Amino acid sequence: MNTIKLKSMLEHFYIEDIGDGDLSSDLLFSETQMGELTIIAKMGGIFCGSKVIEYGLKVVDPASTVICHVKDGDPIGEGTVIATASGPVSSLLKSERVILNLIQRMSAIATETNRVMKKISGTGTKVVDTRKTVPGLRMLDKYAVRTGGGFNHRNGLFDAVMLKDNHLAFAGSITKAVETVRVALGHTVKIEVEIESFEQLQEAVDAKVDIIMFDNCTPEIIKEWRKSVPESIITEASGMITDETINAYAESGVDYISLGYLTHSVKALDISANVSINAH
Repeated sequence: MNTIKLKSMLEHFYIEDIGDGDLSSDLLFSETQMGELTIIAKMGGIFCGSKVIEYGLKVVDPASTVICHVKDGDPIGEGTVIATASGPVSSLLKSERVILNLIQRMSAIATETNRVMKKISGTGTKVVDTRKTVPGLRMLDKYAVRTGGGFNHRNGLFDAVMLKDNHLAFAGSITKAVETVRVALGHTVKIEVEIESFEQLQEAVDAKVDIIMFDNCTPEIIKEWRKSVPESIITEASGMITDETINAYAESGVDYISLGYLTHSVKALDISANVSINAH
């Protein structure tokens, strides 16, 4: 994870939440009133977000002391103490909500990714994410997928060519689209093409694309069509994939399965924070 970018993100998040100051904490506690914060899991899963805790507390107060008791990717259960921190009470209270919002989401993504990877274990197929992330959180969302044992698709529009139905409709054909981008493309960037018919599959193979995405195709169709794809071309399945059908897709022999719901429909893992005030 890019920690420079993470610090900048956290600063932005705290500016949104704290604004000109925390009216509740700043009026109740002096800057010298010290306390301790404990972050505790209220349900089981795969933890993700140690750097968010560490940097989140220190963005608000660089003098805060932070100890993470679990590592990213570790399994946690109800009651697991994830981290403890000490510092001014007002700083701890300002820090907790932003940190919890992020680690609850990241841990949920890691947990679901881990569950799906275990579900298709042994098939040789890998699960990847998509660009269906919350704007501004993509780095964290994709890191959480990796933490859960999954893999990342392209990070954005800038690091791979992906020719979808609308691109092809305006370009006129797969052949024309691939020829046009290949002329101007650097040699390290791959070209992926989305196909929905056998005719498109044949055209993509003839164009020697790097990756063919079977879009909204059944596992049975993919298994049959893969016979026409040379080993040099990577295959990916996307769309229509549910928890009930994912095994069939993995067993079709496709190299990758992309799942948007890993990030766009995640339900936060329940994690809480308690702050106690030092008596002395």
